[in-house]
Amino acid sequence: MGIELSRRAFLKSTAATALAAGAYGAGLRPALAAPELAKMDALAQAELVRNGEMTALELVEAGIGRIEQVNGEVNAVVTKFYERAREAAKGDLPEGPFTGVPNLVKDLDNLEGTRATSGSRLFAENISKETDPLIASNQQAGFVMLGKSNTPEFGLLGTTESLLLEPCRNPWNLDHSTGGSSGGAAAAVASGMLPLAHATDGGGSIRIPASCCGVFGLKPSRGRIHLGGRSMPGDIGVQHCVSRSVRDSAVLMDLTEMKRSDAVLAPVGRVEGPGKKRLRIAFNTENYYGTEPDTDVKAATESVAQLCADMGHEIVPVKNPVEGRAFMEAFLTVWSSGPAHLVGLAKENGLDPEQVLEPWTTGLAAYFASKPDGALEEALAHFAMVTEKTKAFMAEYDVWLTPVLASAPPKIGEQAPAVPFDTLYERTVEYVSYTPLHNVVGTPAMSVPLSWNDNGLPIGAQFAAPIGGEKLLFELAFELEQARPWAQKYAPVFAG
Repeated sequence: MGIELSRRAFLKSTAATALAAGAYGAGLRPALAAPELAKMDALAQAELVRNGEMTALELVEAGIGRIEQVNGEVNAVVTKFYERAREAAKGDLPEGPFTGVPNLVKDLDNLEGTRATSGSRLFAENISKETDPLIASNQQAGFVMLGKSNTPEFGLLGTTESLLLEPCRNPWNLDHSTGGSSGGAAAAVASGMLPLAHATDGGGSIRIPASCCGVFGLKPSRGRIHLGGRSMPGDIGVQHCVSRSVRDSAVLMDLTEMKRSDAVLAPVGRVEGPGKKRLRIAFNTENYYGTEPDTDVKAATESVAQLCADMGHEIVPVKNPVEGRAFMEAFLTVWSSGPAHLVGLAKENGLDPEQVLEPWTTGLAAYFASKPDGALEEALAHFAMVTEKTKAFMAEYDVWLTPVLASAPPKIGEQAPAVPFDTLYERTVEYVSYTPLHNVVGTPAMSVPLSWNDNGLPIGAQFAAPIGGEKLLFELAFELEQARPWAQKYAPVFAG
């Protein structure tokens, strides 16, 4: 800049104002003060470090301060390793777009030397012996991990209310769920603790909490992100992040997607703004069962369809191509095979499953045990049939728009793991009756925070594209972010 500004002088400078306004959310006051940092996205925060206006350590300390300010109300961060983060920030961090920016690891994944519970009493004292590939990639992008984010036991529920870690509460209304299973990640971002957080998705676990917490979340295509050989039955699990800005998510995907010669998908590359192509968008609001969502969700999704039409996209009303009961039975058969293994693991170690696993987990194990021999293979065969049918359906359109969930975020306790199994089963399969299909088919899908109901609770819109279509989704997300901005919508519980 020609002259070296002190941080105090920078706070008063027009340059700071321009930086904050141009980065994410016009109209911010000058950057660097703690409340303003909370409103900046990850790329804008990293730019402060890159420009020498803040050190990585200062950025990390500010993130720690924001966590300590609001986490007592939200319970998004369940394991903290602040000293480890401080030491990392003092060292030679990798130079990248996110250098110095605080992040969290979802407590289903591993960071060597840190507690890894998977939200379960079975692993309450478990310490990771290695770091998972995507977490390593995040660190290579310059992120500094401050702790672990809350998750339901083994990510098995669409709410984050584990008996070990206790409920994560929605910053928009503390009496309501954050969704799951990346509920801690989404709540941390929505409450301003962090601008972005690691997340995973095996049946909607990025999109569901993104919808519930009013943040952006894109589930990548199967094969987009290297998971180091870890996979769920049916290969339904993927990983990425939740974020306040579209650009943070887009840049992170460019940095972490597989680009080797043997990659199964052509790279997305760096997506930086809206596309010019007008899209043919399939649209429906009914779920897999042919049932309409709650009135506020239906109205919100129809409003998003109209917004897309106003932007020049073609909206084509369609019928959901999936027969819901058969699909969800197959999905839950696959889903419950993991809990069945966990019950066996507990018994092998001389433990009472009822004492170390939640009622929902043991109930799923019993559900799987009730199935006839060959049920898992039959369910996977059903997956293959549904995949081909859905691919053929989606080939007729550029994008498919639906709700993310059948209702706005429910109250804490309504879908908690101790609710009687049959009741929770019915509530869950109805609530998450839009997201699992894209895990089975492997298609990319995103929740975009475009609506809030009359009670101030967020309602996301789900857009999906054919496999490999992340670029198209990001371009649409950039366009929607400009058309109906959410950057300056702040939850009542916000560290700013």
